[in-house]
Amino acid sequence: MIKIFYRRGSEVKFSQSQTEFAAIGKENVLWIDLLDPSGDEKRSVESFLCTEIQSRDQAEEIESSSRFYEEGGAIFANTNFLSPAGDEMADDPVSFVLVDGILTTIREIPLRSFDTLQLKIQALPQQFPDGFTVFVGIMDKRVDLDADIVELISKDTSQFSRRINQKEDINEEFLLDINQLQENAMLVRENVVDKQRLVSNIMKSKLCPKDQDLRDDLNVIVQDIASLINHINFTFERLEYLQDTVVGIINLDQNKIMKIFTFVSLLLMPATLVASFFGMNVALPLEDKWWAWIVIIAAMLMLILGIWFLFKRKKML
Repeated sequence: MIKIFYRRGSEVKFSQSQTEFAAIGKENVLWIDLLDPSGDEKRSVESFLCTEIQSRDQAEEIESSSRFYEEGGAIFANTNFLSPAGDEMADDPVSFVLVDGILTTIREIPLRSFDTLQLKIQALPQQFPDGFTVFVGIMDKRVDLDADIVELISKDTSQFSRRINQKEDINEEFLLDINQLQENAMLVRENVVDKQRLVSNIMKSKLCPKDQDLRDDLNVIVQDIASLINHINFTFERLEYLQDTVVGIINLDQNKIMKIFTFVSLLLMPATLVASFFGMNVALPLEDKWWAWIVIIAAMLMLILGIWFLFKRKKML
């Protein structure tokens, strides 16, 4: 699907047909948004912009040299947008092409930040004179959504902390939940750092307009991202602390169980010795007395109580 946002007087209109490029005029186009585009849509945009549109494989490249580069008077940038998917995070690549003041975006799935900005562009067209301001708007919305994700992870971390304080369901599954939250935190940190690098490269580019308001907006985004990085770093450190605490609690519980088994074994060991002694098939004292079994049981009980008292006095229980 393709959406072409263009200026018509003081308003911003949009078209969903690539055949209207000639009628719109290149000087009026503001933003071309490609959502899971077909081959014909890609070729029409390439012909209109006189530049090549990146493929999905190129957009998913992890090397920093492939995430941002300039070629033929155009800026090519790639990043990933995160979205919660159950307990995990979905990582969706998004490509940006900035050429002649026109922004082209290529994505595979609908994104809330894009939908929100499209409505804002139509409501407040004077705030978006060119593609660079649209790019700033997208990144600003995306950073706000990343902040919501960081806040969600922080709330989940606080909830885990309360459960630990209340000693609620501290088991292996709980530990795996903390580990999954750590994975999400690391993915969010990697994602916002990538956006920080992207925005910084845009600011350093010679193709970026020298408009001070635009650069101020980009500086604010960089500062917001830096705050997110500090927040997610703190949350990750807190999760590591919670993980160590849970491991310690599980180890203490296991030690208590082993202590109980050890104590029971030591408690019954003297009684077992007495029973083994009188169970031998040889001549033994009191074997001809009818009350001998009472004496043996009493001796066994006295030994058990004696050991219990000794452990209690030494505060080993």
